[in-house]
Amino acid sequence: MEEKKFDLNSIIGFVLIFGILLFMMWQNQPSPEEIAEQEKQAQIEADKKAKAEEVEKTDEATKVTVAEDYSVGNANDSLKVEALKNKLGAFAYASTLPSASEGHTSVNTDVLDLKFSNKGGFLSEVILKQFVDYDSIPIALIQNGNEQFNITFPTADNRILNTKDLYFQPSVTKNGANTVVSMKLKVSESQFLEYRYELKPDEYMVDFSIRSEGLNKVVNSSQEINLDWRLKTFRHDQSITYENRYTRLTYMFEGEKIDKLAQAGDDEELIEDARWLSYRQHFFSSILVANKPFKKATISSIDLVKDEEVDSIFTKEFASKLPLAFTNGEADNNFQLYFGPTDSKVLKQYDYDLEESIPFGWGIFGWINKQLFIPLFSFLSGFLPYGIAIIVMTVLIKLLMSFVQYKQFLSQAKMKVLKPELDAIKEKYKDNKMKAQQETMALQNKAGASPLAGCLPGLIQLPVFYALFMFFPTAFALRQKSFLWADDLSSYDAIAQLPFKIPLYGDHVSLFPILAAIAIFFYMKMTTGQQMASQPTQEGMPDMSKMMKYMIYFSPILMLVFFNQYASGLSLYYFISNLISIGIMLVIKNYILDEDKIHAQIQVNKTKPKKQNKFQKKMATMMEQAEQQKQAQQKRKK
Repeated sequence: MEEKKFDLNSIIGFVLIFGILLFMMWQNQPSPEEIAEQEKQAQIEADKKAKAEEVEKTDEATKVTVAEDYSVGNANDSLKVEALKNKLGAFAYASTLPSASEGHTSVNTDVLDLKFSNKGGFLSEVILKQFVDYDSIPIALIQNGNEQFNITFPTADNRILNTKDLYFQPSVTKNGANTVVSMKLKVSESQFLEYRYELKPDEYMVDFSIRSEGLNKVVNSSQEINLDWRLKTFRHDQSITYENRYTRLTYMFEGEKIDKLAQAGDDEELIEDARWLSYRQHFFSSILVANKPFKKATISSIDLVKDEEVDSIFTKEFASKLPLAFTNGEADNNFQLYFGPTDSKVLKQYDYDLEESIPFGWGIFGWINKQLFIPLFSFLSGFLPYGIAIIVMTVLIKLLMSFVQYKQFLSQAKMKVLKPELDAIKEKYKDNKMKAQQETMALQNKAGASPLAGCLPGLIQLPVFYALFMFFPTAFALRQKSFLWADDLSSYDAIAQLPFKIPLYGDHVSLFPILAAIAIFFYMKMTTGQQMASQPTQEGMPDMSKMMKYMIYFSPILMLVFFNQYASGLSLYYFISNLISIGIMLVIKNYILDEDKIHAQIQVNKTKPKKQNKFQKKMATMMEQAEQQKQAQQKRKK
């Protein structure tokens, strides 16, 4: 095998070739001017590609890309700019302007922290600075995309654009002490759509307007242009089930008529002449107030807590589709936005009856709350701890209503005294029920005793009881106020956490409902025993007796189960109320009413002529006619 030798000529050849290549590369390198031109062209290409991608995102239907002939880098040529506008559409072209960029604008007031998103132009975050939720996290009404605010625009070239996909140019100015945030969707300096917000230093109400300029040739205002407002309401309370019960879309018609969507489940309605819409949560609300009523609106509510999971983030999803007003092809709509507590004191500061969005109860129940209980509790809680204020308020109400209990017990005592005579009448006329009823009514009328006399005073208490039932769950003043073992009088007072969940009851044990249930048991045992002792024996009475005995146990169980999730302030009221009722009943029974005196008075009443009222006369006449018909039938049979 031949041995390879070192070839010097080959090495020299390779070196020469390499040197020649280096010389040629040095000769062909670009000048500084050429390098600058190349960098400029590269930047133009990059800008063109980025803008084209934004246009594709903004107007997905057209799938437009920026062509070489209409390069943004050559936008100094006005003819090419107009050609680009025509090709893309005015609003889509706005997304190619330098102002079209991601980002947000932050503005703070004494009570609100706000962020405005460049994309869409609306609020991306609303934080209430003075409040925290059950987990000590600042209250957020808008955050992390739970809200969508969008205007759908039909364009002159028959396309539909959504403002939520387009970029607005922000600016922040001052109007005296107020802060003005302007978000403009620009077609040019003289053509734009503007969202204007004016914030006052210490108010939850924000002035908001939607207006346009120079868009009458761009927007097809002959078609319906709608504002879509959607919001998923965050959970803020300890019990999401309890909070969801008081989370509801409420609205006011022109003429101060209040209505609302369904409390549970999903609901949708088409309404007319709406003055304001309230996305009401238990203790916080987002409200849109229109300076001119919406001629029509489609509103809906979706329940997001169908399975009642305790770790749910949202309670309900609200949505409204509202037509905007255009004059001569230009938008000019003025609103106000409220982001704040669902507190009657705060809402009353504004002139739109916004406090009517709070469920005080309808008719007389709401009137009692607004005119009596709210002022009374505000006065008491002004100098007393909130738990003590509830107790004092309960005592005052029970003392005021004590005359009702007196009337009830007096009626029961009279019936108890008359019971032997009433039983004798029923025995005497056991074969003639009609005659027995006539004689019974005659005796009760002469003695001045009637079962209705005990029922009517009880009916007087119902409006008061129901008004209080509505008052405590909606009393914002109780929120996060502690008393004894209860950390929050507006939520349940858990003393023990269960390792499992009991249907209807929950996964915790609340103490105030237990105490209230015990008090109700003893009160009903005492009152039911008095009623049963005063009732005359009659056919069917054994079944009624059993029903009354069942109620002694059934009512406390209802309190124990269903109020385990309710506000501890309400359970505290029921506990104190029933304790006081027991005390009043014992005082009346042992120190005020004397059965011997009542019996003597009844005997005196029997000797006096007693006039019958119209109802009694009519009943007596009807019973006499019935008795005569019965006797006639018996004669015909014979």
